[in-house]
Amino acid sequence: MADEKKRTRRPNGASSIYEGKDGKWHGRVTVGVRDDGTPDRRHVERKTETEVIKAVRKLEKERDAGTVRKPGKPWTLKGWLTHWLENITAPPVVKPSTYSSYRVAVTKHLVPGLGGHRLDKLEPEHLERLYAKMQRGGLKPATAHQAHRTVRVALGEALRRGHVGRNVATLAKAPRITEEEVDPYSVKEVQHLLEEAGKRRNSVRWAIALALGLRQGESLGLQWADVDFEGQALRVRRSRLRPKYAHGCAGDCGRKYPGYCPQRLQANEDTDDTKSRAGKRIIGLPEQLAQLLKLHREQQAKEREAAGSRWQEGGWVFTTETGEPINPRTDYDEWKELLSAAGVRDGRLHDARHTASTVLLILGVPERTVMSIMGWSSSAMAARYQHVTDTIRYDVAKRVDGLLWQRPEGEPGSTPEAPENGPADPKRDGN
Repeated sequence: MADEKKRTRRPNGASSIYEGKDGKWHGRVTVGVRDDGTPDRRHVERKTETEVIKAVRKLEKERDAGTVRKPGKPWTLKGWLTHWLENITAPPVVKPSTYSSYRVAVTKHLVPGLGGHRLDKLEPEHLERLYAKMQRGGLKPATAHQAHRTVRVALGEALRRGHVGRNVATLAKAPRITEEEVDPYSVKEVQHLLEEAGKRRNSVRWAIALALGLRQGESLGLQWADVDFEGQALRVRRSRLRPKYAHGCAGDCGRKYPGYCPQRLQANEDTDDTKSRAGKRIIGLPEQLAQLLKLHREQQAKEREAAGSRWQEGGWVFTTETGEPINPRTDYDEWKELLSAAGVRDGRLHDARHTASTVLLILGVPERTVMSIMGWSSSAMAARYQHVTDTIRYDVAKRVDGLLWQRPEGEPGSTPEAPENGPADPKRDGN
């Protein structure tokens, strides 16, 4: 009898299924060991034996695959995203600009939309419905896509730490975004812009944007130490950040936003490293642009003298009238004013960068050189300009065609009009 009991006894750690006094069926599965060394034994409860058997088998599969969530109270999406944002990804772990975009996605979209869901119960469909709702509410697909990227990174960290068994954001269909059309300014429009810019402070700011294609932050982050007049080169190594503020009045000013506090304190650095490793670069400085920068430095010296003790020296190339670095928002507003005053069509500030890169490609500058000048890390960026440059090149070819092969009728040696698709056959002229 003792031998029979010994044979039927289940081994230590084996799963068990039984009917409880409450009339429900229960299952217990050992999935590992807790931090204190005791067995981590999970409990499931169902109404029928068939249901509890399925639940036990599912838990055993998760155990064998190493995807069982950690013991303890399960996270909600709101709790995890908040913890992830405040304790895992806060600067200097990530760039301030990256953190800022994460923070907007979490506080404005993900937590209000899905924050109450348990992390281990979240499904891809929950995310997809949120993305669709955001776009129906008038938000751009790019905004929904940023929310998707943010939750994917956050859930990836939760997966690595064992809080979830899978990253559902990798299964959800990301919002589709289309690339913005490259729309460079024409040569005539650039001439109008530079003529109007010459009447304003910091006029060379716009010459650099249209001729060298620096990003807004790169231009505003330039310091005089980055300008090599002797070697005629410009070093790009940092990017100006949009300032963020904190209350300097202990909350007594009554202003909701710290940016309006009379005693506001800047809460972030003026600059950060460039957008990518490729963004750190040295660019040759055209002679005319170098002369404009020299004139700008002389004008800045006069402003420094006029400002006296109010001048805040920071070595910036482009400053306010008291030496402070220019706020990117102010710079954007000045761009819009410049477009209007020059009578040029409205456009994004980034279109100035598109203009510079298009000109380089049309001039036949090798693609790798253009990538170096523009700070592109991928040749895919150059491909975005292909349809623009091809169209212009074709137009130039047609002009040359008409100039070289078409002559006025009746003139000695005139040939029939060249066909639309190409020049006349030179063999007809006996050449």
